[in-house]
Amino acid sequence: MKVGLAIDSLQAGLLSPEQIAASHMIMGLDTQLVEDGTYFVVENHGGIVGCGGWSRRATLFGGDHSGELRDSALLDPSRDGAKIRAMYTHPDFARQGIGRLILSRCEHEASSEGFSSAELMATLSGQLLYLACGYEIVELVDTAAGAVNIPLVRMRKHLQAR
Repeated sequence: MKVGLAIDSLQAGLLSPEQIAASHMIMGLDTQLVEDGTYFVVENHGGIVGCGGWSRRATLFGGDHSGELRDSALLDPSRDGAKIRAMYTHPDFARQGIGRLILSRCEHEASSEGFSSAELMATLSGQLLYLACGYEIVELVDTAAGAVNIPLVRMRKHLQAR
């Protein structure tokens, strides 16, 4: 799946063209999630239509290329929330339950490892999914991407014990 397509299409109407272009500087896939075994994909006829993961590391958001946002320190499940990360759905499959499926799997896995909460940094288009899944807004954040500010939403949810 082309993550850029998801960023460009699903943010249209919510961000300016300049903000969408700048979003590519701070958003993207994080291969640390793949290496940690905490990244999931949904396929349809052999093609990836959705992906996302969770992390036991301190990085809240950002892709491989956004080094200044990264912190690989391991979290303490007794006091820290697991991080929901790099959630993308192909625009042709948006709002069909794929994001909800991946999010549920991430929450289940994080809870199984002892995390009692999860947090994430949502895009404006993603926040509706997270609100519907029980996440609460912690704060609204403007994140600089070059000379452009990108509005994001920090969210948190209590997880059910497994």
